[in-house]
Parts: sequence; structure tokens; C-alpha cells
Amino acid sequence: MSERTTDPTTAATRSTSSAKNQNVALVTGASSGIGEATALELANVGYTVYAAARRVERMAHLTSSGIRPIAMDVTDDASMRAGVDRIIGETGRVDVLVNNAGYGSYGALEDVPMDEARHQFEVNVFGAARLTQLVLPHMRTQRAGKIVNITSMGGKIYTPLGAWYHATKFALEAISDCLRMEVKPFGIDVIVIEPGGIKSEWAGIAADKVRAVSSEGPYAPQGNAVADSLSSESTQRRSSPPQLIARTITRAVHAGKPRTRYAVGFGAKPMIFLHDVLPDRTFDAMMRRVTGVPST
Repeated sequence: MSERTTDPTTAATRSTSSAKNQNVALVTGASSGIGEATALELANVGYTVYAAARRVERMAHLTSSGIRPIAMDVTDDASMRAGVDRIIGETGRVDVLVNNAGYGSYGALEDVPMDEARHQFEVNVFGAARLTQLVLPHMRTQRAGKIVNITSMGGKIYTPLGAWYHATKFALEAISDCLRMEVKPFGIDVIVIEPGGIKSEWAGIAADKVRAVSSEGPYAPQGNAVADSLSSESTQRRSSPPQLIARTITRAVHAGKPRTRYAVGFGAKPMIFLHDVLPDRTFDAMMRRVTGVPST
């Protein structure tokens, strides 16, 4: 009996062909929280996942789950181009884009420097929009794709001293609605995820931001109250795990006809409902009480 040998070139070709037939997802902000949990969840159900973040060293552990970390700064066009070019070069496709990169810049409107306000929009809005521009030609060619924009319940409601953060999330909601109609003829779905309170680094970063600009001066009573509320143990204890959002994203991208919006996580549905039904000043008073902000 003769021994069967395998041509290395043929094996490599089969491996590449297999990779190019597998669904491919790009997840931004994947070094922690929702992004990390989503990358793991999508990999677990069979996607080839590219996990993107500035701090690529924080994603090294993801390689054991078959995830491919990729350095990407959503405020740098060349970085985003290089990332998408790498994905297309290695797999030939992008099936799912999860625009998750973002942070919360809190502080009184009068206190927040305009450079910080612009940076908040660069990360939370323009980065997501530019990355969407870069993947859309490939999705249109495929006649299929899912774009998942992580907004927040903060894209539907508002909180004290959160003007710039909420402005970015309201903007991403509007962009998603317009984009959904634009890309429908190409078989592409746009899905909005509106998380409520989630256990992650987000609250701590937002608390640090508000302390940096509004812990002194005329807005100090509000600034310190908001910072304390964001960083309190009770807030973290009530918050939902990021895996809840990751599972919701996975269900949405697998749905034949996904919903346009998914409000999920601590407080998301009730807070959005209350915002919709209460008069503005009644909602204002409620949010001041929730965050401990003095009314006078």
C-alpha cells in the first residue's frame, strides 16, 4: 500500500478558501467591555473575528479564542484604511461591522473645552461613519451585510452634564436611520443597539471626565454629584454584564429580518419609555433625583 502524501500548496489553498467562505466580523473598541464580549461571542458561533482597538496589547488573550487582534484608531483615517485592507486581503469579505468604539465625555457645557467636544464626536460619531464608508463597497458587492451601531439609551434620553456625550449618541441614532434606508436596496441591514447601564470601564472614564472639568466652580455641586453617581458601587452593582449586549448583537446579526433597534441592559427600556411619556420638566426632575444633582 502506498503512503498518501499531501501537497502543501493544495493544503494552503484549501485553508485560504475555507477562511474566505466563513463569515467575517469587525468589532471596534474590543479591548474591554462590550467590544471584548462581542468579539468572543461572535467567535464562539463561528465567525472569523477581527478585534480592533488602539491598545492592541490588551487583546493578546483573545487569540486563544481564534480572534485576530488588529490595531485601529477610529480617529485616524490611515489606521482604519489599513485595518479594512488587511481584513479584505486575508478573507475577501466583511459580513458584520460592529461600531462599538466610544467613551463618555461628561461635564458642564460651559466647562468642556471645544477640543474635547470635537474629540468626543471624532470617536463616537465620525469614526463609526468613516469605518462604515470603508466597508460598504465590499458589502454592496456581496449584496449582504450587517452594520451594528452601538448607541445607548443615552441616544434617546439625557442626563445632567452629559450634553456632548448625548449629542454624539443622538447623532449616531439619526445616522443609523438614514443609512438603513440608503443601503436597503443592497441587502444590507443597519441595527442599533441601545445599552442601558453596563459593567465596564465606561462609567469610571465618564466620572473622571466630569471631575476634571466641573468639580470646581459654579457647576461643582452638579459635577461632583454626577461623578459620584457614575462611580458609585450601587451603580455598578445594578448594571448588566457586557455579555448580555454581546448575546443580543449575535442574535440580531443572525436574524433574517433583524429589528431596527434593541434596547437592552439595566434601565434601558423603562428609561426610554419614561422619557417618551413624561413631560420634559417632569423627566428633568426625575433625572436630577436619580443622579443626586441639586435642583437649586
